[in-house]
Amino acid sequence: MGTLSDPEIETFLTFAARLADAARAAILPHFRQPLTVTDKAGGASAYDPVTVADRNAESEIRALIHEHYPSHGILGEEHGHEPGTSPLRWVIDPIDGTRAFITGVPLWGTLIALSDEHGPILGVVDQPFLRERFSGSRLGARYEFPDREGVLRTRACSSLDQAILYCTHPNMFPQEPQRGAFADLEAAVRLSRFSGDCYSYCMLAFGLVDVVVDAGMNSWDIHAIIPIIEAAGGVVTGWDGGSAVQGGKVLAAGDRAAHEQALRILSRAA
Repeated sequence: MGTLSDPEIETFLTFAARLADAARAAILPHFRQPLTVTDKAGGASAYDPVTVADRNAESEIRALIHEHYPSHGILGEEHGHEPGTSPLRWVIDPIDGTRAFITGVPLWGTLIALSDEHGPILGVVDQPFLRERFSGSRLGARYEFPDREGVLRTRACSSLDQAILYCTHPNMFPQEPQRGAFADLEAAVRLSRFSGDCYSYCMLAFGLVDVVVDAGMNSWDIHAIIPIIEAAGGVVTGWDGGSAVQGGKVLAAGDRAAHEQALRILSRAA
């Protein structure tokens, strides 16, 4: 199919925003309301909650894709993979941060990416409760807040001792050598904070966070995030410095110098 033209990317960004609107409408009636929560892990591993909000939102997204781009593939956390006849595929996580969602904390979001065989082309992260949206592609990275909108730009941070580090949860590193590598990275930075899921990556793109480190990620956890951070001037890789499109152990930084320093610490546990 080749590289999409700028007008095609604009069209797909507009459609991705429509998908985010549909997911927002499906999710918000359930936030901070009594909910039945199902553990997808079934007690076999770490708690993996899912709710009707996750499943309904993904169903709404899929229905719109089927209607407007029936040849496109779809990969989603809740309803699996639907191959398409087009090289283009939508990669979606209806609620990234379901643990935050079920506890009433608005540090979760809807992730929507359009990818081809090379990786994500564009990404949208929507936080329905705060009415905040972040998007990115080779055309640039933008945010939309209720009171303003503008260009996303990471900030300069040439030394880890000045960096703010986020991680979803330290139990992502239950064993050595990952645990020790993360501890060394945490000791090297100015401040570390936990929780945030996709929202931490958005704050990195916004220029308020310098490094985000996670492990055990799936492709739907990272596809939408990569184009946003890269378009904002940041870097996203695996702990080995390679591609992060398949998830796994992920390192994101707003400044290449901070990324290189963090990578030197984490690469021994890649």
